[in-house]
Amino acid sequence: MTREDAALLSRVESLLADPAHARHPLRQALEALYHHHLEEKARLERLVSISDGYQRLAVENQQSARQGYDKIRRRQEKLSRISDGYQQLMREHNLALARDSTHDSLTGLPNRRMVDEHLKQEAQRATRHAAPYTLAILDIDHFKRINDRHGHEIGDRVLVAIARVMQGELREYDLCARWGGEEFLLLLAETRLEEARTILTRLLRRLAAVSIEVGDATLSITASAGLSEHRAGEDPLDDTLQRADRALLQAKRSGRNRCCITPTRG
Repeated sequence: MTREDAALLSRVESLLADPAHARHPLRQALEALYHHHLEEKARLERLVSISDGYQRLAVENQQSARQGYDKIRRRQEKLSRISDGYQQLMREHNLALARDSTHDSLTGLPNRRMVDEHLKQEAQRATRHAAPYTLAILDIDHFKRINDRHGHEIGDRVLVAIARVMQGELREYDLCARWGGEEFLLLLAETRLEEARTILTRLLRRLAAVSIEVGDATLSITASAGLSEHRAGEDPLDDTLQRADRALLQAKRSGRNRCCITPTRG
């Protein structure tokens, strides 16, 4: 209500309350109009109150709906983060499984399974392009003696040290794998027998320079190797590798810490 409206009502109330106007012909009409105004004012106030209550309820419902939406959104975001984390974990787990299936857990080198695949590919490439390659079997000298004297933990350290040296010495396109126990297989791609012998001789010298600290003592390492160049049409495992294995036996019988070869022919 404005100030003017309030002043007008106050004047009307004064006129109705003044006995001097009790018999005025317009008093009855003015009083009826006054009471009608009061009723309309009360009705309007009730409507305003109802409207205000409805608006408050609407605002509360809106806030409640927003809070509910925000709660659901936060829950969905949490579930999305959990799902993303789980999927990432599964991807990492699958990658780890894939790596474990093709790599040795101790040295990190490829294992027999991976070697088999590479040998098949290399044999096919050699057949198509007449590209030479040489296989080498490398065996740690007196490895059983190392395990018996110093324990398997030191033996594992020796294997890891040898793996690191070979990975550092060989070319990027060569394959070095743990073949089993203290044996390692080397696939020297695009390499003839004499070049392979030079590579292995250098590698054996490098291995002989490795030393493992065992308490107050220093453990030296040597290895023997047998090499065989792949011949056209032969099976890499049944033929080429078997000849390399015989050359390894010859190296051990000849005093160890050396590499021997099998002839390209014969």
